[in-house]
Amino acid sequence: MQNPLRNIPSVNELLESPQLANLVDRVSHNVVVTEVRHFLDRLRDDVQSTASEMNIPTPSELAERIADWIVKAEEPPLRPVINATGILLHTGLGRAPLAKEAVQAMADVAEYASVELDLATGERSQRVAAVEKLLKELTGAEAAAVVNNNAAATLLTLAAIGRDQEVIVSRGQLIEIGGSFRLPDVMSASGTRLREVGTTNKTRIGDYEAAICENTAAMMRVHTSNFKVVGFTEEPTLAELVALGRKRNLPVIDDIGSGALIDFSKYGIHDEPIASESIKAGADLVLFSGDKLVGGPQCGIIVGRKSHVQKIAKHPMMRAMRVDKTTLAALAATLRLYRDVPTAEESLPLLARLSAPLENLRNRAERLAPQLAAAPAISRAEVIEGKTYLGGGSVPTQQIPTWCVALTPHEINVDELSKRLRMGTPAVVGRIQQDRLLLDLRSVLPHQDLAIVEAAGRIALEGKPNASTESA
Repeated sequence: MQNPLRNIPSVNELLESPQLANLVDRVSHNVVVTEVRHFLDRLRDDVQSTASEMNIPTPSELAERIADWIVKAEEPPLRPVINATGILLHTGLGRAPLAKEAVQAMADVAEYASVELDLATGERSQRVAAVEKLLKELTGAEAAAVVNNNAAATLLTLAAIGRDQEVIVSRGQLIEIGGSFRLPDVMSASGTRLREVGTTNKTRIGDYEAAICENTAAMMRVHTSNFKVVGFTEEPTLAELVALGRKRNLPVIDDIGSGALIDFSKYGIHDEPIASESIKAGADLVLFSGDKLVGGPQCGIIVGRKSHVQKIAKHPMMRAMRVDKTTLAALAATLRLYRDVPTAEESLPLLARLSAPLENLRNRAERLAPQLAAAPAISRAEVIEGKTYLGGGSVPTQQIPTWCVALTPHEINVDELSKRLRMGTPAVVGRIQQDRLLLDLRSVLPHQDLAIVEAAGRIALEGKPNASTESA
């Protein structure tokens, strides 16, 4: 019997095929050669491990499979996405989209930039100078620092303020967010000893006062961003904590989590603390995220009294947690928009999507529905009213009204429709509900509507799912 391995073409024979020869213009020659060799190695392994006779594809068929495989392998895992989930601060999709001013600011400093150089004097400066003036102006704080996220801000603040001492926290505020951020563990990692006071649902100012001892470094209030305790509850106000802190000469740290620079109640989002209000109430340090309610790049922002911020900035871990020039540029551009709230509402995608009138969303949905229904892969497209959430661990109990286009697939199931839209270009991510794929326009930028229609129309051109090209 003829050895089937002899039917496998050589690397050079495959490279001469039109499919792979054309691919060299898009991908480097070395990449194509390497991937062809890997593919052939796997094919040989498959042939040798198959007990029954195996049909080897023709060189042309193999070249086509390898070309498809290389194209898919070369697609970067980090790709732009149209967020049609309705979740405005979707952690899996990068939370807040940046304003065009922030994107431009990042591009402007992509080469060399005055990150730590004072151009007027020619001497070294601090990188926080790029944003500190704006943060002081918008929050009323004496000083500011910026690190890579709010978890880092919490860890660094505790390490600088409370190492080898106790920090008092209400038992009802010992939060866990994300996959592994648990406040007790973070306090332990910072070298701070946690002193719990009160109960899960009730903590009084007297509990804090009774816990203060010679080893107390600070009192900390933590905003329970991703959960809410209701019913018989009690907790002291920030003003009460500040008064106690002044009385006992202890700093008060207010970790407001998602953070906000303006009042979000106008958008139907309530109980989110505002950084400037915390400073006004007397908090010595206020910590919050830059990529959630602020609508900027991922970072953690620390504002407060100059003496405490300087101590944090000089801590050895600060260098490990500092942000780069592009983050600083994007944050500065975002903060400048907040100098005029109407401008911020127009320019910041998060605020623009939150403030978009329901009637506007409905009109867009009604225009989109017939266009989407015309796609061969879609059987029906219906306009429906719905509810969504802010996301990013913020106000999980508060719903936001919205309008969606609900897609019923044709011939394929809803999971397959969802997958094909996700895998397309552009990638479109919706949410499945009651065997329909919902495209929620609350989180879709208006200029992306046409791209969604085009993405849905291309599904039919792809046909049914192809067999795997990873093995012959």
